[in-house]
Amino acid sequence: MRFLPVFLDLQAGPVLLLGAGDLARAKLRLLAAAGARIRYFAADGHHDVSGLAPADAARIEFAQGDPLSAELNGVIAILCAGAGDIGVAMSARARAVGLPVNVMDDLAHSTFIFPAIVDRGDVVVAVGTGGASPVVARRVRERIEAVLPARIGDLATFIGRWRKSMNHRIPEFALRRRFWERVVDGPIGALVLAGRQEEAEAALQDIPDASAFAGALTSGKAEGRVTLVGAGPGDPDLLTIKALRALQDADIVFYDELVSPEILDRARRDASRVPVGRRVGKPGIGQDAINKMLIESAKSGQRAVRLKGGDCFVFGRGGEEIEALRAAGVACSVVPGITAGVGAAAQFEVPLTFRHEALRITFLTAHKARDAEAVEWSALTDRKMTVVVYMGMTAAPSIRSGLLAAGRSPQTPVGVFARVTRPDAQAAVGMLQDLPDLIDRIDGGPAILIIGDVVAHSAPWREANLNRVLSKLLETAA
Repeated sequence: MRFLPVFLDLQAGPVLLLGAGDLARAKLRLLAAAGARIRYFAADGHHDVSGLAPADAARIEFAQGDPLSAELNGVIAILCAGAGDIGVAMSARARAVGLPVNVMDDLAHSTFIFPAIVDRGDVVVAVGTGGASPVVARRVRERIEAVLPARIGDLATFIGRWRKSMNHRIPEFALRRRFWERVVDGPIGALVLAGRQEEAEAALQDIPDASAFAGALTSGKAEGRVTLVGAGPGDPDLLTIKALRALQDADIVFYDELVSPEILDRARRDASRVPVGRRVGKPGIGQDAINKMLIESAKSGQRAVRLKGGDCFVFGRGGEEIEALRAAGVACSVVPGITAGVGAAAQFEVPLTFRHEALRITFLTAHKARDAEAVEWSALTDRKMTVVVYMGMTAAPSIRSGLLAAGRSPQTPVGVFARVTRPDAQAAVGMLQDLPDLIDRIDGGPAILIIGDVVAHSAPWREANLNRVLSKLLETAA
């Protein structure tokens, strides 16, 4: 993020607009709609304000003379649209005195840019692409326009009228925030969005105990809880809507090592973030310590999220954490996530089941060689069974040996799928007998191993076969 979205109070001082033609007039209309006082230098000498309301036109000062020597005291920003070379010179002057400046379609000479805007009164949504693609920004704005309620600005105004009085009634900040969340998400907010403000006012006034309405305990503190959230294998777009809601509501997020930064960015900005995970071969804080932190955060009134890679209940120790939370009397819930095995199957087109070929799936973990050696491999030799192995990279030699010794064919197709659903995902496919060599072709984990005939239907397998055919044709031609 190069440009930080900042909302500027355009009534704090005049904005200097320099330019000509339709580009300048478009900026003039935008500034006028925001209630700005405008000092307008028309580069072509034509101060055209047609189409503006008289009240908006009254806030425009038509400036004369050389803008490069104009007085800048009190000016809060400078805009150049259709100004040509003088716009670049004006940018240099603005930078010299520390004023924000925008030269339209010229990032090199701008210190701020104009986003695509969704205007709903007190609710304004700004969409930017860092100046790279205004068309993309407009398309995103159109999507937001389509889903954002028309009266969302009225709801913000409604809450604004009541905030001060509620601050006195609910002194605890966390409890106050939850009060307003219940208002926004509940019947009162629905009344405002339906245009029934008087009924909404009456309903808010009729709340007898604001703290109880917000979910306070008898101590007057907010009630805490823990939500276990499956973060999926890495792609933030694979988070469920419920997971996003939990992250946005969280006061504190305890996250695993494998949770990507892009997913963490979906959490509320002011939420505390605590790393509690570990990688294979590295020390961690221990499950008991994690359980203790979750319980303490909830009992202090916080809404905690335990964010886990993949799914909480697939080799994620979610069951242990739920048991500890229940034993401590802490309210808890679980939001499922896409487990890495399913993510790998989807990305690389590996059908984990296939009619007449693969009728069963077994998920197992073998993150240490001694664990792999303890597996009952004879139960995994059925050709119609797909075996999905988590944390199996270091144990690959033992996995191969165990399956081959139990009778699985050395020609069984296998795939190693690393960092699935992420931009740097990799795949290596081959035969079971070559499994350790396939691991060497992957630039590090985490990785999922898929063993079974279904791997022969995958996209990497098809690509590998095509490359082999092309190589033979080239050899024949040579």
